[in-house]
Amino acid sequence: MTDFRHNAALLVIDMQLGFDDPAWGPRNNPQAEFNVAALIAACRAVGTLVVHVHHDSPDPAGHFRRGMPGRAAKPEARPQPCEWVYRKTVNSAFIGTSLDADLHALGISTLAIVGLTTNHCVSTTARMAGNLGYETFVVADATAAFDRANLDGTIRPAADVHSNALSDLQGEFARIVDTRWLIAALAGAGGEAVTARHADHV
Repeated sequence: MTDFRHNAALLVIDMQLGFDDPAWGPRNNPQAEFNVAALIAACRAVGTLVVHVHHDSPDPAGHFRRGMPGRAAKPEARPQPCEWVYRKTVNSAFIGTSLDADLHALGISTLAIVGLTTNHCVSTTARMAGNLGYETFVVADATAAFDRANLDGTIRPAADVHSNALSDLQGEFARIVDTRWLIAALAGAGGEAVTARHADHV
């Protein structure tokens, strides 16, 4: 059974105000922020490392560029002074940061990943985490996606984008779980009992 109280960390990806801009379009899982907040609180309560990763957009018109309100953390995921905050300019939390080396220095071997967006920075970070050898979990109902255009211009609804991204991760790069599962695991209650049916969390 995975022990989330030791040698584990919660990676909170891009929980920033820039994603509240209506220009992103429709989004699934409006409960994602609530669930992220619950998981951060549960980790803090048992001493599990909470790591925040924020995006610094190099695009002068980006939602997360320096000096813009969108770069700030959402209120549900504001880092505490003692918590690590990494800033990235690409999709993966491991590129251009010392995250991997810092986690290894602490003996961290398990990562639970939450945040925005499922199909971009969450997915890219989870894929790299799996390839780097971490036991990786993605929390389906603590992530979300936006509507996205297909190559032919038709629109995929956010719920489908989210579900497809999680399906591609499951088994190959990560285990897909839900907030209830991870909170139970943090409490030491049956951490290997279930894998989330992520289609239920859209």
